Amino acid sequence: MPRTAARRSRDLVPNATSPDALTLFTDTSARLRRLVPFDAAIWRATDPLTGLITAPVLVENLTEGGCTAYWECELLGENVNLFRDLTSAPVPVAGLRESTGDRRSQGALYQKFMRPRGFDDELRAVFRVSGRPWGLVSLFRERGRPPFDPQDIGLVTALSELLARRLRGYAQPPSAPVSTPGGGPGLLLFDAAGTLVSVNDDARRLLAEMPPGPAVQTPFGVALPAWVLNTAAHARLGGDSVTARVRVRSRTGRWLICHGSCLRDQDGRSSSTAIVIEPATGSEMAALVTVAYELSPRELEVTQLIASGLSTREIAARLHLSPHTVRDYVKAVFDKVEVTSRGELVAKLFTEHCAPLLADRTVRRLTG
Repeated sequence: MPRTAARRSRDLVPNATSPDALTLFTDTSARLRRLVPFDAAIWRATDPLTGLITAPVLVENLTEGGCTAYWECELLGENVNLFRDLTSAPVPVAGLRESTGDRRSQGALYQKFMRPRGFDDELRAVFRVSGRPWGLVSLFRERGRPPFDPQDIGLVTALSELLARRLRGYAQPPSAPVSTPGGGPGLLLFDAAGTLVSVNDDARRLLAEMPPGPAVQTPFGVALPAWVLNTAAHARLGGDSVTARVRVRSRTGRWLICHGSCLRDQDGRSSSTAIVIEPATGSEMAALVTVAYELSPRELEVTQLIASGLSTREIAARLHLSPHTVRDYVKAVFDKVEVTSRGELVAKLFTEHCAPLLADRTVRRLTG
């Protein structure tokens, strides 16, 4: 990567820590537009474990209908520069005209989404670090503007890891415990065409917690965020072959899981799709903590045993390691999580992340 692009990209990411991912997207977009002009954009966070979009989503200069058309093209059309391919590509950024040799009209995205809205080129990027996708962006230029060039691509490429690291930081535990109001799981049912046909009261309550972003209004009086619709579409179109599961942080600060399942009739045909939204379990949070702090599987094991109260010698015996090796793992975990003691580690990873989840599932009785 050219040194100039790397230096300029650091200036594009706000120096002060943005309070949330939506603010980070907004601030970065305003700065980027001055160096890489664009007319519309879609910024979104992704679940690092599944790659599916999650909250927040920032849409600039696109109507609600335009957003829906974009998601449909991304899921249904045969397009170049697919996000799942860019996630593992040597360079996680591509311009449509540059990568197709100006034969952009062959893809569904151009035919069904870009051309009807006057867009002539798209630059898309995956924000990744350590091979995990933490966010995506699509930038669009209107007809008559020059295509995105290699210099534009180089600048956005330099942004990829910087923004991924910032987005990853929002997956780390908050500075204070989060309240976890009661209630059951939310359930939404979609028919074979993807239309919402049923919703329970718990789903209404949980949807009301969702962070701001593009959403589709329904006759049921609830607005469905774009990432919920995207998860439902993945479940409906992919059936049993895809993992339609995302983690999302609500406005209250707690983590929720949204997962979709394709339901089939007695003949095995896809008949409807169910979406369940519920508080994240301890195991779900352990998986997220692992990627948020880049813990190895063994480091996560050691961390969980520390949280269980085991001493260094007890952990060594449990894992068939030497005490010296365990101490090396503990030091590595302390460095990654930025703590200096076991108590601090447990408070940061367990008390603030997992203990509230367990509290919801604890049965308390008074006996005489």
